[in-house]
Amino acid sequence: MLDIHDHRILILDFGSQYTQLIARRIREIGVYCEIYPYDVAPERLAQFAPKGVVLSGGPESVTLDEAPQAPTWIFESGLPILGICYGMQTMAAQLQGQVAASSKREFGHATINFEPSSPLFAHLTAPQQQLHVWMSHGDKVTQLPQGFHAIAHTSSAPIAAMACEEKKYYGVQFHPEVTHTEQGLTLLKNFVVEICGCDCRWTAEQIVQASIDSVRQQVGSDEVLLGLSGGVDSSVVAALLHQAIGEQLTCVFVDNGLLRLNEGDQVMQTFADNLGVKVIRVNAEERFLNALKGIADPELKRKKIGNLFIEVFEEQAADCQNAKWLAQGTIYPDVIESAGAASGKAHVIKSHHNVGGLPEHMQLKLVEPLRELFKDEVRRIGEQLNLPHELLYRHPFPGPGLGVRILGEVTKQAADVLRLADDIFIQELRAHHLYDKVSQAFAVYLPVKSVGVTGDARCYEPVVALRAVETVDFMTAKWSELPYDFLAHVSNRILNEVPGLSRVTYDISGKPPATIEWE
Repeated sequence: MLDIHDHRILILDFGSQYTQLIARRIREIGVYCEIYPYDVAPERLAQFAPKGVVLSGGPESVTLDEAPQAPTWIFESGLPILGICYGMQTMAAQLQGQVAASSKREFGHATINFEPSSPLFAHLTAPQQQLHVWMSHGDKVTQLPQGFHAIAHTSSAPIAAMACEEKKYYGVQFHPEVTHTEQGLTLLKNFVVEICGCDCRWTAEQIVQASIDSVRQQVGSDEVLLGLSGGVDSSVVAALLHQAIGEQLTCVFVDNGLLRLNEGDQVMQTFADNLGVKVIRVNAEERFLNALKGIADPELKRKKIGNLFIEVFEEQAADCQNAKWLAQGTIYPDVIESAGAASGKAHVIKSHHNVGGLPEHMQLKLVEPLRELFKDEVRRIGEQLNLPHELLYRHPFPGPGLGVRILGEVTKQAADVLRLADDIFIQELRAHHLYDKVSQAFAVYLPVKSVGVTGDARCYEPVVALRAVETVDFMTAKWSELPYDFLAHVSNRILNEVPGLSRVTYDISGKPPATIEWE
């Protein structure tokens, strides 16, 4: 059987905001890769056995005394190396070149002149050997290490890329992984496929088959439980496990009354009716609403909802006494962000609800078939498993659901009103072909009332705010400049069709200073 992990690339992370993007681009090429912090133990690197190494960018300066460095093992391994931005600078410094603060820092678009004979720049179709790239650096290489030569330059940086072809060492001062760099994917493919010699085995079809084989080997004839939320990750896990082990899978879908309009019925139709997955639906709306009575603080609401979900799920798990495994939708970014660096410098360590084990009293083993995948890869294998496009590509929805989109106390009336308003907004975004142009859109129920007029009568009712943002990584976001006539149409529909509202507003705050969600 083909081992889709056999040809792989190691990425050493120096803290760049683009590190995960490097990994996603390499996997897009069709080659498996993993991210490790720069100070990972050498034995772990040797055990991983990559065919090449990428040194990421980072926020530090190589000129500082305690600047992060690549492990010396990397330069003794005989493996091809590509240093990106900080990665290029630390490579140069560690191999006895020189790096200094640049008199002219470069951030944003720049034009490089490159040497087309270099294997790193092969197959690039650029007039006059010029390429528009994305820079983000304050230091620059001022003296090349022995055996290196410059293979690109800009007007302010004589060494914008360097190479030692004999050792297959390369460095670029720009970021080929971002879309702002022209033909950056081709450059990465040159390194991964041509220079490192990797085969392109990492495809959706191969991932699905490998995952099915792995799950079957892991769980054998045991029964598996899955908490099905209807979100992308849990939905893909459900479809994958169903294909792998069929009737051995039982899904528990907790309908907490804080879902989007008709979402509970849609989940049951997709999985129970269409795919034939065994799904236990728990109608727990009243229980959740009772638990949230009188609570306005958003953090307390999140904790109440999360804890009660676990409680309800565990009650159902107790009835499935033959289950030996709990399936979770952990994905690769969860794993990376929960690991961090040994020194604590490469990452701010983030705890995640899907990482770190299970309550001991459940006595279930863990199966996480998406643990190696990024979100875009999860969606692609979801397509391979014939899940609906609308489910796989819908906007993110918070774990506590409408509980954190209803500001103040959560009531059934507020949830019902918000569901209707939100559904109209999403309907119209789809109808006007705007849904896929924004990254996330939703309605928020505000705990304030305003005066309005319905017919000839005065009313005094709550307000709904609409929110739509555009973002790449959800770390920062800009508000979507939706057309005024579109917003007017949506507002008119909401106020005419949803009882109990007096006003609709549109949120034009970016992130930062605001967050995407209101709570």
